[in-house]
Amino acid sequence: MGVGTMTNRKAFPSKIGLTAPTLLMFFITALSLQAGEIESNIARGGLLYDKWYAIADSGPPKVTHPSYPAEGKKKGRGTWRCKECHGWDYNGKDGAYAKGSHFTGIKGIRGAVGKSTEAIIAILKDSTHQYTGGMMNDDHFRDLALFVSRGQVDTSKYIAATGEVNGNQEKGAGYYNTICAKCHGRDGRKIQDMEETVGKVAVTNPWEGLHKIRNGHPASEMLALRALPVDVAVDVLTHARTLPVTK
Repeated sequence: MGVGTMTNRKAFPSKIGLTAPTLLMFFITALSLQAGEIESNIARGGLLYDKWYAIADSGPPKVTHPSYPAEGKKKGRGTWRCKECHGWDYNGKDGAYAKGSHFTGIKGIRGAVGKSTEAIIAILKDSTHQYTGGMMNDDHFRDLALFVSRGQVDTSKYIAATGEVNGNQEKGAGYYNTICAKCHGRDGRKIQDMEETVGKVAVTNPWEGLHKIRNGHPASEMLALRALPVDVAVDVLTHARTLPVTK
């Protein structure tokens, strides 16, 4: 029986016109496609982290978030953005938001790296975060949780506390001019309704710049470079810091 079973197993691929190597490549390709699709989900989670109410169907609450600290300097719907408390560098009070107009004293989300999406979703819906009542649907919660668990990057590896970025400007120019410039212009000032130029964002808030290069900008056609190595995004950011800061 064992010999017959082994013979049947070896013969199976040929019966359907596939060799064993072909089947292996099929499964590898399928897994690669699945991984790529997860990357797109994570990128959308990054958009939700940025400004979830620009992605979800529901409008943002008009009141200040009930858990937003009284000593905080922001009011209204902006206090419902994940980044407003946890920062563009995901370090909250221990990162770039340790002081200034965005200080809240709230910790970051770095400790959630690797946690299950179920656990993260439960936190998003708890009495502190209060993302309930139809604010986001199940897909939104899943993608946001995926980003928190698997989409963060340790920005300290690429951006110093002073804001200096350690990428390769020459490589970044090549990436920027072939990927980004068609919409943003080679000088980063082509999109007139942007509040700030590409250069100004890169210089004044490189953590935000890196987040948006990797995940895109909510409710826009901006490409997300998440599927590419993070070094590519860092190089783009480094080049962007050489662009004009004024419109």
